[in-house]
Amino acid sequence: MAPEGAQAGAAVSNSAATRGPRVVAVTSGKGGVGKTNVVANLAFCLSEIGLKVVVLDADFGLANIDVLLGLAPRFHLGHVLFGNKSLADIMVQGPRGIRIIPASSGLQKLSELTTAQKNYLVRSFADLDGDTDYFLIDTAAGISNNVVHFLLAAQEVIVVSAPEPTAIVDAYAVVKILLSEDPEKNIRLLVNSVRNEEEAREVFRQINSVVKRFLNREVFYLGHVERDPHVAQAVRSQVLVAQCFPEAPAGRCFRRLAHAMVRENAGMGAAGGLVWERLLNDWIN
Repeated sequence: MAPEGAQAGAAVSNSAATRGPRVVAVTSGKGGVGKTNVVANLAFCLSEIGLKVVVLDADFGLANIDVLLGLAPRFHLGHVLFGNKSLADIMVQGPRGIRIIPASSGLQKLSELTTAQKNYLVRSFADLDGDTDYFLIDTAAGISNNVVHFLLAAQEVIVVSAPEPTAIVDAYAVVKILLSEDPEKNIRLLVNSVRNEEEAREVFRQINSVVKRFLNREVFYLGHVERDPHVAQAVRSQVLVAQCFPEAPAGRCFRRLAHAMVRENAGMGAAGGLVWERLLNDWIN
């Protein structure tokens, strides 16, 4: 009998073949909370249980997921928009088969795209549907218009916070802006670099209590990642902690988070063509 995680992965994969991937945006109110590291490790752990994962590096100012993984992409999204490359041409392979769409800090021409270019981009992303279970968007930190567009277009949002007061305040600011634009948005909180689950739950309680009091809504607790020296060691070596130190505290946490995502997504609708159109049109207009 297949392991529970593999069974869940197969179920999601079969669903994606007919309905498209889950589109999940991962964001944070401030830099320095480990958001990109979270995205990369979640992608690895989702792939590990048999899911097909694509990551869009959507931080066009400080694109760095390729650096984190020790990759050196020859091309980026700009070559699709303004060159003669396809999306398949520019994607780079990460560990365990995760595919990464590299960003570029030189994409200021996005607002000048022609209708034909926009349509081509939508079709290119829609072509991923049959071969992708999860489409993870690693946004820039903060609350710029570009970030908010990605968050609104995604089917769900993971906000990464840390136990520091500034990170908590900034995480709430992201939630506030997002819920003001879309009161029904599915938002989950992931607390990174904590001593234990008790500390993470306290951070969640602080944020959620303010959301309930002032916004009359709630966010949901996805989980936590323990503070672990293996994380810094992995980053210095340009590898993933979940890959190289699977039994370290952080490695175990990332696996639990990936399984939680799959369980909570069971039965949810996957992306259709209109999701891609909204995602890309909101972003480039």
